[in-house]
Amino acid sequence: MSDKKTLVLSAFLLCASVTSVWTFVEELDDSLLDTREENDVWLIKFYAPWCSFCKQLDPVWHQIGSELRSAGSHVNVGKCDATASLALANEFKVRGYPAILMWKKDVKYNYSGARTKDGIIEFVDRVSGPLIRPLTSVELFQHTLSRHDVMFVYVGASSPLKGVYSAAAQDLIVSTFFYSASRDVLPKTVTLSSLPAVVVFKDGTYYSYNEASDGELKAWINRERFLNYMKVDSYTLYAMGESGKLVLLAVLDDTQQSLRYKSLIQEVAQNYKDIYNRNIYFGFMEGNRYINGLIMGELSLPAIVMLNLSTDSYFLPLRPVDTERHLVDFVDGVLDGSVQGQGGNTITQQIRRFIYDSKVTLVPLLKDAPLLGCFLLSFPLCLIGFLCSLCWKARFGSEDNDNDNDNDDGKEPSWCHRKIPNKKSD
Repeated sequence: MSDKKTLVLSAFLLCASVTSVWTFVEELDDSLLDTREENDVWLIKFYAPWCSFCKQLDPVWHQIGSELRSAGSHVNVGKCDATASLALANEFKVRGYPAILMWKKDVKYNYSGARTKDGIIEFVDRVSGPLIRPLTSVELFQHTLSRHDVMFVYVGASSPLKGVYSAAAQDLIVSTFFYSASRDVLPKTVTLSSLPAVVVFKDGTYYSYNEASDGELKAWINRERFLNYMKVDSYTLYAMGESGKLVLLAVLDDTQQSLRYKSLIQEVAQNYKDIYNRNIYFGFMEGNRYINGLIMGELSLPAIVMLNLSTDSYFLPLRPVDTERHLVDFVDGVLDGSVQGQGGNTITQQIRRFIYDSKVTLVPLLKDAPLLGCFLLSFPLCLIGFLCSLCWKARFGSEDNDNDNDNDDGKEPSWCHRKIPNKKSD
């Protein structure tokens, strides 16, 4: 009997524990637009009831709510059915599911990274904290540097450059951290030609921003916020495309040749860094699923591919790549135009991509929610048919009107003409 009581008590405590965790995430609706306080900070997941990706994110979302509450964070965590709360979804311009956004004062920040607990919590840490974080000691600088692969630092006193830096941080805080420091906080090995300066620390070294050669500060930060060589996933690849750089990838499987391709790209990234750094990112990706969607075909693995994400085009080596020299020749051929690109964003390619994306989107939807999928598929067809019928009626209606107008000119229509015999006068 005591064992049964113990079992019942354990089950009750487990249910209570699960319930307490789930209460850390609030179910939101349109009323948030009226009840939200000015200083409230909200992390919101917008979902649709039929979305399988939204359902997969649910356990992670509740872990995030629990962890932020346990850490004493001031960030409120919520979720919203975007198909039912249209006003709130429209306020955030939600176009796909799941959408993850943060609402801080009057600014809305969109999260476009990996749907992982660590990635989302880091996003919360960046956006909910100070826009530019001061580094006040050598120890704090070294500790912060050890925690980040890429770190931007403004060095010097207040200046117009700091205003530009702050404006760039406002837009790019969703992607990277921004810091400020005085010159004496930086390591002695860091040499700056003048102050103020903006410096990026990455790949075991540092680079200073130069307006004359690097252009706009925000664009430079957007280009430099990635490592020179790194593991790339679909979210990172999408973000890289916004920089305008090419991306050279080793697309891997579990064969020995994959390791060789990976090593070759890493060698070129390191040995030719000063030559290619301004134009190319280097990396590797496991599996070809995302690349297949990009090229709308099947990429044989392992493979080396160069992507131009700003034009949706790609380049494949013309011959086997067995040495570093072969890979350098391929890269140079892409840059000088001797290697022809495939794909692109021409009208034909856009039509092909529309058909491909529609197929990829509708097939899973028809499996998970067949009624909704049939509706989404049939609705545009019915709408097109209705518009065509209106055009048909309008066309033939106008022809009938033209005929009627012709008959109003005082003459009989041709089909009414007949001969009338002359009357003999008496």
